[in-house]
Amino acid sequence: MRAVGLVAHPDRPTARDLSLAVAETLAARGIEVRMPAGTADRAGRPDLGVADEVFAAGLDLVIALGGDGTMLHTVHLVYPAPVPIVGVNAGRLGYLTALEAHELPAALSALLDEDREQFAVTPRMMIAAEIVVPGVVGEASERRRLVALNEVVLEKVESGRLVDIAVEVGGSAFTTYSADGVIVATPTGSTAYAFSVRGPIVSPRHRCLVVAPVAPHMLFDRTLVLGPDEVVAFEVTDRAIAIAVDGQNGGTLEPGTRVECTAADAPVYVLGRRDRGFHQILREKFALPDRDRDPC
Repeated sequence: MRAVGLVAHPDRPTARDLSLAVAETLAARGIEVRMPAGTADRAGRPDLGVADEVFAAGLDLVIALGGDGTMLHTVHLVYPAPVPIVGVNAGRLGYLTALEAHELPAALSALLDEDREQFAVTPRMMIAAEIVVPGVVGEASERRRLVALNEVVLEKVESGRLVDIAVEVGGSAFTTYSADGVIVATPTGSTAYAFSVRGPIVSPRHRCLVVAPVAPHMLFDRTLVLGPDEVVAFEVTDRAIAIAVDGQNGGTLEPGTRVECTAADAPVYVLGRRDRGFHQILREKFALPDRDRDPC
């Protein structure tokens, strides 16, 4: 291993202290250590800071220290470079993270000593969302592309007022949602916002799109599960709506704007423990109860 990137939550002392300890361990092994410039400054190690645009180039591994928000931020720093990311929970739920803070020293030692049998790198599907703003007469439409690991959310701007969002699937009209908003999630994101609106839990081994309305004011209120090669498109109809990507504000979309979502061409790569798969993490994070069964 030649170069490792560190991304720590800037406002959590535990994450900052862990990043400094890891940086020292890596440097003692002769491994290059790199941090995003803002993170490096907040951690008191500006000498390790690089611009976000060049952070991922040439890295063998990235360690995200924080919670799910830090993990998502790290994904957007790294993508589309095929660099594995391992998350260390120094926050609250930490559903996307593979390790707890106290497990990091032993895990880091195993990774650096090339004892990697206990770890596996798995691809996670990303969503590609293209925003199409119609041009005035005689001018081309404006296009902007966003990617997400968890979800793309279209939601109302004005409190207390529903929005109407027209939906197309595979190029054909499907329905118009009258709702607070619509979520388009990946399998990874099925345990995030989509979970809170009672969408299905989907194994991240799948490749699919989960389309879930938020508080729909209509008879049809079911979640759709679409194939990864299907394009689901939304058109803003009556009033402006907001778009958020992995929890980050993506701006306001005016009537007439379209958002076309499908699976991104490239995945992001997440490093996890072989003995702690998706269902084990689900069980632990949601504290699912044990239940003794009577013999038949």
